[in-house]
Amino acid sequence: MGRYVIKRVLWMILILVAAAIVVFTLMYLVPGDPAELLLGVEASEEVLAAKRAELGTDRPYLIQLFDYLYHVFLKFDFGDSWRYRVNVMTELGQRLPRTLIIGGFGMILNVVVGTVLGIFAATHEGKWQDSLTMVIAMVFVSAPSFWVAWMAIILFAQTLMWVPPSGISTWTCYILPVICGSLGGIAINARQSRSAMLEVIRADYITTARAKGQREKVVVRRHMLPNAMMPIITGVGGGLAMVVAGSAVLEQVFSIPGIGQYMLSGVNQRDRPVVCGCVVFFAAFTSIAMLIMDLCYAFLDPRIKAQYSSGRKVK
Repeated sequence: MGRYVIKRVLWMILILVAAAIVVFTLMYLVPGDPAELLLGVEASEEVLAAKRAELGTDRPYLIQLFDYLYHVFLKFDFGDSWRYRVNVMTELGQRLPRTLIIGGFGMILNVVVGTVLGIFAATHEGKWQDSLTMVIAMVFVSAPSFWVAWMAIILFAQTLMWVPPSGISTWTCYILPVICGSLGGIAINARQSRSAMLEVIRADYITTARAKGQREKVVVRRHMLPNAMMPIITGVGGGLAMVVAGSAVLEQVFSIPGIGQYMLSGVNQRDRPVVCGCVVFFAAFTSIAMLIMDLCYAFLDPRIKAQYSSGRKVK
């Protein structure tokens, strides 16, 4: 099992390095001189040259890239924001709890509601309950998150005035972002759970359990669900990455000062350290989510354990 964990961690490191290289290269190729964007076009050439030297943008691309990778992966330093002169790592630490609240509670809704809807639809296959559940899931997965967020603000914040429309003044400010951010994941998880349950619902051991007189709830909980967990875990892992990475849109709409809004602000202002730091953070979060999902695979599937516990792969 330890060999499997080491392998996945090494892959995660490679993914983070690749993500850092890609985002740094894209920001390097973006048109415009960062010094002119910060100082204005009316600044003299001497002042612009001094600013380029201060930012390090007057050096060749490869030197800038290697210097960035060295500071990020060996010193764990994302540098300072060009615009606000604040350390990016410090700013990420301050904004992280708000993003995690949206992502964490959104993931709880994703898993609980999506799995329950999928099981409900599978156990009522071909009936109106199944059709209604899948229609709702199709609507949720098709609706853009920013449109759902604006409609929710208009209905629940401005018309009914049940919750605040934006900000982080109280805990109720997080209700709409959490719900709006989880709808797409609920739909995907519901469809995935339904498909997984339908694969095992006609298995011989399910028929045997029912023939023994066990109640349907017991059959679902003890026999169907454990054997359908592998595809459900896949949906949960992807949903976690989608909820957190998609927080940028929700934080912008609801004016929540989280990491997503920080990244959008950096993109608009061509603030390379901010954009690169946020992208690497999201890549790390997604990689950790995938690592946890793979560990769940290894825990539930004895075949994956056997590949690495014996020191060689089982063919």
